[in-house]
Amino acid sequence: MSTFEIVPRPSITIIGGGPGGYEAALVASKFGAEVTLIERNGIGGSAVLTDVVPSKTLIASADSRRRVLRAPSLGLQFDAASVRSNMELIDRRLLRLAAEQSEDIRRGLQNNGVRIMMGEAKFVEQNVVEVTTMEGDVEQVTSDAVLIATGASPRELDTAQPDGERIFNWKQVYAMDELPEHMVVVGSGVTGAEFASAYQLLGSNVTLVSSRETLLPGEDPDAAKVLEDAFSENGVNVISRTRAEAVTRTKDGVRVDLTAGGYVEGSHCLLAVGGIPNTSQLGLEDIGVDLTASGHIKIDAVSRTSVPGVYAAGDCTGRLALASVAAQQGRIAVNHILGDVVKPFSRNQVASNIFTSPEIATVGITDEMIATGDYQVDEYMISMSTNPRAKMMNVDEGFVKIFARRGSGHVVGGVIVAPGASDLIYALSLAVSQKLHVDDLADTFTIYPSLTGTVAEVARQLHRREEF
Repeated sequence: MSTFEIVPRPSITIIGGGPGGYEAALVASKFGAEVTLIERNGIGGSAVLTDVVPSKTLIASADSRRRVLRAPSLGLQFDAASVRSNMELIDRRLLRLAAEQSEDIRRGLQNNGVRIMMGEAKFVEQNVVEVTTMEGDVEQVTSDAVLIATGASPRELDTAQPDGERIFNWKQVYAMDELPEHMVVVGSGVTGAEFASAYQLLGSNVTLVSSRETLLPGEDPDAAKVLEDAFSENGVNVISRTRAEAVTRTKDGVRVDLTAGGYVEGSHCLLAVGGIPNTSQLGLEDIGVDLTASGHIKIDAVSRTSVPGVYAAGDCTGRLALASVAAQQGRIAVNHILGDVVKPFSRNQVASNIFTSPEIATVGITDEMIATGDYQVDEYMISMSTNPRAKMMNVDEGFVKIFARRGSGHVVGGVIVAPGASDLIYALSLAVSQKLHVDDLADTFTIYPSLTGTVAEVARQLHRREEF
């Protein structure tokens, strides 16, 4: 008579229902783990409900208006004055889409057997999490491993408190009934640049307050220059090398006092000055999880914290504030927990996109990393203005740039500035992750005419002829 040993299902508790949490939950449940997901606000987290999904939906509306206004150059005639932005309808649509996406994720989790608990979580022990539900009930959840994916919240200034009416953070800005007459955006990073671009294209006057000399500090300088030129051409007023000292309400708008002296007045103000990790109420210090001075959770390349069995992913780790990075970190954590093959997280393979107009997509090593001297590369760049498909689309800005490792010719990075760059970058992202040679890109068929043709052409320019 044979006997079979029953192997218990591994159990995983996930704190946070954003991309780092729900993606990990889906992977873990697929491979047989018993998963409990704890979320205090809404499934999908801020990425779905108040950040990525709504902001990119807003940007899609803005970009649609841009394309309509540029249509006369394509031979289409209409009354341009009638192309107005209905802010109430735009905000209603983006919030509806965010709610629908949240519900789609919830349904997918439930269909995969994930237990969802809505409430606040706090560590009691290393593998025990206490949950206070929305109804006030308290339950302790014990598991083999815990993944923390609690994200971040908008950073606020003591002298610039958002009120949700005239002064906004990036969670509150979707409650406007009318298009801002003059939006003052504080912050020149990715979030600030995206919102400045969107509101200008929707028809607002926009002033961008930047503490740096240039837009998008840390990004590719050629790409930042294209965006600066676009802002200048479109009338975005950029005030550089100063910070917002205070933001106050006026009789019918806002006043932003500047550290460099003077002030700027507008109808509304959006604060885009970064985020702070949601880690302070979790009891992490009580179980020995190491944090940085900023409150971010320290992790290694496979998402482990300093405490065995406790992992972390996403914005709460301070690695890169990208939904795709959070999702990847969460999947890596689950694979490590379950003993599956793990490919450690690599900053040098991350693809990211800035949803301005034009879009700016990057992957792999950057110009800033090359400037340190740690990477020896050959690079080539071709303007999108020479691409036949771009000409047909009336696109006269942007470029494709590829970095190839000097000597080997392997693709190690790239930049694409163009409409739909977030999709076009995939070819370069695949090349970087799979260590493809520039000749692999050059010899791959592209459609004529297409924007991807320039990707292949840049790769051909990086070909090095073998000498015999």
